[in-house]
Amino acid sequence: MSKFPGRISAARRNAEALLGQTQKRESSLKLEQEREHDAMSEKIARLRALRLAKEAADREAAAAAPAAPKTRRAVKR
Repeated sequence: MSKFPGRISAARRNAEALLGQTQKRESSLKLEQEREHDAMSEKIARLRALRLAKEAADREAAAAAPAAPKTRRAVKR
């Protein structure tokens, strides 16, 4: 048996408490990172859908509009 069983027990309790706090912080940090990642993924998907819709609308507008004649510019010599 050791000379100071109360001290060892108290030190172990303190170490386990610190470990528990650290694990809790790490798990909450991971959860927050997952939430941020999910939010970013949703934002990217929304922006991609908007961009694709705009490009499709631009293509339709370009197809519906009559083609303007191209003018040639005079070349300076």
